[in-house]
Formats: sequence, structure tokens, C-alpha cells
Amino acid sequence: MTDVEVIPAPDDGTLDGPRAWCHVMYGLHALSALSGILTSATIVGAFVFGWPSIIAVIINYVTRDKVAGSWLATHWRWQLRTFWFAALWLLMAGVLMLTLIGIPAAILVVVSTGLWVLYRVIRGWLVLRDRRGMPVPATA
Repeated sequence: MTDVEVIPAPDDGTLDGPRAWCHVMYGLHALSALSGILTSATIVGAFVFGWPSIIAVIINYVTRDKVAGSWLATHWRWQLRTFWFAALWLLMAGVLMLTLIGIPAAILVVVSTGLWVLYRVIRGWLVLRDRRGMPVPATA
């Protein structure tokens, strides 16, 4: 297992604008996940294909230069990786659905990925609330 470095946030109030945008992005991702819980869609399906998450990803890509090198950059990375890995697992579940034998495995992948998405959104938002950076792999 690799060591992770936790990047603490400065207490001087810097980056309050980008931090607010990060809260907005977590909120949009949470809204998509919540729509997956409350509707007939799956959590991961609503997360990947829902407009709130798509808007959050666009905001993420447009604003990530403003946080480069700061503790907030870890949250931008966390959110993008959550979105793209969820999309990858959903694609893999779709491929598994093509075979009769793979349908139970695809259902398991969709459910477990949905729970993973909920974990990532909740954990990231709580860490942001505490003004801390997300753990990133330590550099050698």
C-alpha cells in the first residue's frame, strides 16, 4: 500500500472563492447521486449521465487552473477521478450486460459503484468542510 500525504489548508482565508466553487461542485454531484436514489435511475447512472454532475465536471475543468498547486487542487482531482472512474465502471457493467452470464456481475458492479460514488462525494465534501486537502499519493 502506498503512503499518502495529507495536504493541510492554510487558515488565512485564502482561496475562499475557489473553495465556494468546490462546494458547488460537490453539491451538484450530490444532487445527481440523490436523484439516483430517489428515482428509478441507479446512483451511478444518475451520477454519470445527470446534468448536475456534467455541469460540475465542466466547472471543474474550466476552473482547475485557478487552484493548481494549492490544497484545493486535491479536491478538483478527487472529483474528476470519481466521475471518470464511475463512467469506466458503468461502461464495464454495460459490456457485462451483453452476456446472459454477466448480468448478475453487472448488477453487482452498478450497485457497488453507486455506493463508492456516495462514499467519495460524502467524504470529499466533509474534508472540504474541514478545510483540508484530500490524500494524494506521496511523491518520491
